[in-house]
Amino acid sequence: MFSVDVLTTAEGLNSGDMFFIIVSFIVLLLLVKKFAWGPVTKMMADRADKIADDIDAAENARDDAEKLATERRQQLQASRQEATTIVADAKTQGNKQRETIVANAQNDVVAMKKTAGAEIEQERRDALDGVKNDVAALSVEIATKIIQKELKLEDQKALIDSYIEGLGTKHEA
Repeated sequence: MFSVDVLTTAEGLNSGDMFFIIVSFIVLLLLVKKFAWGPVTKMMADRADKIADDIDAAENARDDAEKLATERRQQLQASRQEATTIVADAKTQGNKQRETIVANAQNDVVAMKKTAGAEIEQERRDALDGVKNDVAALSVEIATKIIQKELKLEDQKALIDSYIEGLGTKHEA
């Protein structure tokens, strides 16, 4: 088959050029590794770290938002419960106050009834005492008139009639 010399000559490459190209390629790779590859990989690593940090920050923000939403729900529930408690307390206090007012009014009515009953009883006693005094005075008056003159049957009837008329006019006054 063909030898290496024939092949390289036919194409115009010789082994010296080949060696130079390989050495140049290796030097180029070393230079790229030292000057370009490091910064590129560093830039890629920094970008990956930034993306990872952004994802972590987004997850933290989502977690914080969920916590905040949960806290707000709990606060809202607590506010509703407190409002319910306040309304229930107000109703209870209103009922107690109403019961107190009704009880005081009933006590006042009972006291008024007792006072009115006592006043009525006193007025009745005073009226009876007045009637007794009037009857006694009239009896004394009649007795005085009877003693002063001897009465006939007609005179007695007239005296009794005048006594009855006298009773009517004294009570009307």
